[in-house]
Amino acid sequence: MDTHILMKLQQQSDLLAGKTAPAHRRFLIDEIAWSWRCIGIKGPRGVGKTTLLLQQLKRSAAVGKSVYLSLDDLHFKRFSLRQTVESFRLNGLTHFYLDEVHKYPGWSQEIKNLYDFYSDIHLIFTGSSLIELHRQEVDLSRRAVMYDLPGLSFREYLSFSNIIDSKSITLKELLAEHRSFAADITQAIRPIEYFRKYLREGYYPFFLEDPQLTAIRIRQVVNLILHLDLTSMDGAPAVQIQKIGRLLQLVADSTPFKPNFANIARSVGIDRDTIARYLSHLQRAQLVFMIYSEIQSMSGLQRPEKVYLDNPNLCYALSSAQPDEGGVRETFFQNQVRTKHRLTYPSNGDFLVDDRYTFEVGGKGKNKRQIAHVPDSFLAVDDIESGAGQHIPLWLFGFLY
Repeated sequence: MDTHILMKLQQQSDLLAGKTAPAHRRFLIDEIAWSWRCIGIKGPRGVGKTTLLLQQLKRSAAVGKSVYLSLDDLHFKRFSLRQTVESFRLNGLTHFYLDEVHKYPGWSQEIKNLYDFYSDIHLIFTGSSLIELHRQEVDLSRRAVMYDLPGLSFREYLSFSNIIDSKSITLKELLAEHRSFAADITQAIRPIEYFRKYLREGYYPFFLEDPQLTAIRIRQVVNLILHLDLTSMDGAPAVQIQKIGRLLQLVADSTPFKPNFANIARSVGIDRDTIARYLSHLQRAQLVFMIYSEIQSMSGLQRPEKVYLDNPNLCYALSSAQPDEGGVRETFFQNQVRTKHRLTYPSNGDFLVDDRYTFEVGGKGKNKRQIAHVPDSFLAVDDIESGAGQHIPLWLFGFLY
């Protein structure tokens, strides 16, 4: 490949890396095993995957032998990924940061071949089309270590907003020492004020550019997922996408959504198996989250007990009316806790975490009557700055990552 072409790509990479501020870093950057030769980072559109790549490129010991390549660049209309990497390798580069891989046809095969042929290179790739990545992940299962990057936690939102910096805490620490953690935070800020803003606009980093446009940009992301990402599944026709969109709106208008497949079938015009498949597609795209009973079904297709929107920002951006406050609380809880823990639906309470801890989520008037006799049970309570005993402020669950 012509040296001039390589120089132009390298200059683009250096320019983008130079413009990337190192001040605020996502939690995942410190958890990835960067020494591994093939790393995949997947996550919803707009949560900061590109910034994470460029920040890692800048801080890596191999920064002088690294290049950032966006696979939706026009360069890849003329040249293959393999050609490009091989040409850079001949010029001494060893680390390749590959963004938006889902926009490059056959990306998983080429990454697999490059990994197998050249033991001296490192391939770090990201993708936003979660359905496409899920489909291709099998090809790389023995080579790539995959990581999930969610949106901002409440803790990260406070940091990115230059309000307060704080370390994340484990669930075990939170349950045992929540009064101490709350005291440290409330000495510096009034968390409830910022918590309300986070629920509306803080999960996606869009607010850093213009908070007033956050809801619009979220809806644009959802439309991209519906009309670009979901059309890649089985060559989904427009009518199918319209029905998936109607199903998503049903969830948005009644979160948490308790699915009655017969009612959904009449409303949307699809059968039971198709409903289950559409919900699965929406969950893979990280637009909804389904929670299942702690007692796993042994027969047939299991129906989720509840369906939530993926995160609270979606509640405000997609609901036809003001979203239900209780639904927003539960959406926040499941979104923040599930990043590092397993959630199921218990016989008593709202959530069972890691098959051990039972949680009921509610406002400050919530009591423990429903779970009074359940071992290891707790209340996640909104509208309080500090708790006591098994009453824990809801906002503190935003410090788990």
